Amino acid sequence: MKRFNLIMPIFIFIVMILPVSAHGYIVRSIPEDRTTLQRPPTRLQYWFSEGLETRFSEIHLRDQSGAIIATGGVDEQNSTLLTLQVPPNLSDGAYIVELRPAFASDGHVVAESRVFFVGEEVAGVEGQAADDTAIPLEVLWRTLMLMANTLIFGVTALYSMVLFPAWGSDNQVGGLPPRVMRRLRNILIGALGLAVVANIMALIQQSMAFFNVSAIQVVEQNLWQVVQIGSRFGDVWTFRMVLLMFTAILIFVSEYYRELIPRFVRGIWNGLMWMGALLIGLSMVTSHAAGSLLLPWIAMGVNWLHALAVAFWVGGIMALILILPIALAPYEGTVRRQALMAVMPRFSRIITLMVGIVIVTGIYNALNWFVTPADLATSYGKSLGVKLIMVLLLLVVGGLHHIALRPNLAVMMERWLALGGILPMSLRVRIIDGFYKLIGYVSTFSRSLQLEVVIVVMTLGTVSLLSATPIPEPDFLQTTVETVTLTQTVSDYTVTSAVIPGGPGVNTYDTVVSQADETVTSATVYLQMVNPVTDHRSNWYSTEQVEDGLYVTAGDDIDAIGKWWTLIDVLADNGVTTRVAFEWDINDDATVLQSRDPQLIHLIVLLGLLGLLSWIAFPTLKRLYLKLEVTPITGMIAIGVTVGSIGLLIISAQLIEEQQRIYDLTLNPPPEHVNTVLPDADSLERGQVLYSDHCAIWQDEPGDIQVLINQLDAIQDDFLYDTMVNGWRELPACDGYLSDTQRWDIINYFRTFEVRDTPSSTTD
Repeated sequence: MKRFNLIMPIFIFIVMILPVSAHGYIVRSIPEDRTTLQRPPTRLQYWFSEGLETRFSEIHLRDQSGAIIATGGVDEQNSTLLTLQVPPNLSDGAYIVELRPAFASDGHVVAESRVFFVGEEVAGVEGQAADDTAIPLEVLWRTLMLMANTLIFGVTALYSMVLFPAWGSDNQVGGLPPRVMRRLRNILIGALGLAVVANIMALIQQSMAFFNVSAIQVVEQNLWQVVQIGSRFGDVWTFRMVLLMFTAILIFVSEYYRELIPRFVRGIWNGLMWMGALLIGLSMVTSHAAGSLLLPWIAMGVNWLHALAVAFWVGGIMALILILPIALAPYEGTVRRQALMAVMPRFSRIITLMVGIVIVTGIYNALNWFVTPADLATSYGKSLGVKLIMVLLLLVVGGLHHIALRPNLAVMMERWLALGGILPMSLRVRIIDGFYKLIGYVSTFSRSLQLEVVIVVMTLGTVSLLSATPIPEPDFLQTTVETVTLTQTVSDYTVTSAVIPGGPGVNTYDTVVSQADETVTSATVYLQMVNPVTDHRSNWYSTEQVEDGLYVTAGDDIDAIGKWWTLIDVLADNGVTTRVAFEWDINDDATVLQSRDPQLIHLIVLLGLLGLLSWIAFPTLKRLYLKLEVTPITGMIAIGVTVGSIGLLIISAQLIEEQQRIYDLTLNPPPEHVNTVLPDADSLERGQVLYSDHCAIWQDEPGDIQVLINQLDAIQDDFLYDTMVNGWRELPACDGYLSDTQRWDIINYFRTFEVRDTPSSTTD
């Protein structure tokens, strides 16, 4: 134990100085780092792999002298986007973008800077990469919290699944001797105290990171309260503290009623195991799995199962080494050996099952992040390699324990080590002799379990290191997407439009207006995005002029790939409106990916995990089957009821899905008639003439026509088409023969009557 006490602080010190990084990363930026632009950008946009804390994430724009000239924050419509509106009339030169995103999933704050140039590149101006030095306090509290949660679950699961079945008796409070129950209680109370200390350290360190201040300032200015109340990290922290408090209350209740209701103690201790499982599950909310691009809910579930298996494995070992000395103290010789053998085989069998779960779930977790062989060379891959080495050491020691408990396995291992006589006799003798010395070393369990605890603590440290290490960045980040712009000249206006970055999601809509080679600075520019296939159109945006001739707005209207229209109305000072229309082919190239589709290997591993869990549960199900004394008839009925219930659930799920689809179609029915005519100036001109010639009869019903006009922002083109053909209310159908193209021209013109209650621009 003295060696253990010495190794523990040394190991923690080593872990604290290891370089690690936060695991969020930029998936796309506009402009790209060190880009040289011919004209200043109107907006800076940086998309991240995970959602950000709105209150604690910042973006600043500095000139090359270091002065802050603009500040932005998290986009209101997209929590993964840091955005900043650039002031107009930036001069040529170098500009520095300071990014300080705070990731909501785990609270990591990353400070870095990027550079762009206007005009020409300026030598000597560099950005600063993210500081990937580990924060000692963070690594320390993560290690302590992981150790506490693991010990809470490990000691309670050890009681329920190993100690009580091996040593339990209904004649004792809690089912175990008082000295054992006291030791279990003290271990659990110590783990709870450690968890509380780790949580307090976590809140202080997180507040330091969010506000970039010292611990003294956090306490003196009560900044921790802001983090606790106003962040996802704070929400998880509060819930974790509530669970710890409830666990402490359960321990108190079990002690209070231990004499009055002895059996009540056993029930509480069985329930405490599930409290430990909840504490570990809560950690999944702030784990890498929560940010998985591949089925995040399944990723968190598999990771939870992985953590539970590890917690029983390593937590059970730590608890066992603390319990065995006091439990076996009254016994000597054969009795001591019998008491030990009542526990160790059962513990070993369960550990074998847990190792199987750890391996299968570990493979699935790795497949979440390792897509190409190059990912293994990343810092995350190296950190995982260190963890695997520690796990391998645990497997070796655990395997020796398993063999020591089963002499027949030792004989089999002896034959295998002999390698069929291939090796020289002297070498075979030395190998077999060394093997039996190892078996003799672990057969007493006391020294080998102490060694195993040291390896366990080191393994927990590597897990904490892994949680603070960045995941491999997906290969799609290397794809460069060029901004597509279109230009048209209508009347004497030349209008250039750009959708940036040009994919589903939040986009910036840039419009440059010039007249006779001079930028237009006094016009009002309206913009609308239309998907003609689904008959969906956004509200009309009133753009914001951010520099001479450049009008900008932003929105998340583009929600699918395919054909989209940008309709732009330029309203001059004299009241004349000029329509310019652009047609875009939106594809996946500029999409900021938020998910990945599962591959065959993922499904195979999940099926393997399901098979392993079924195999583990089979003995329990078999015992239940025998207790129920099932006959062939009742078995057939049970199978029929089970199959029927599953079928009913499947049918119910399909019915719910179908009802949802019908509901969605009711709210947004697909158009029967799709507008195929781009609403440009020529279409509006043709439509005006056709409207006067064929729909003049509508003017005789001013009430109904006004109702129709007032509802244009919510009416689909399909409805207007049907109205022209069949009429609506007192409005008759338009007279005369009209082709589909002519009807669409009339509809495009009729939409110019819409009263524009324009939303404010979504730019900051």
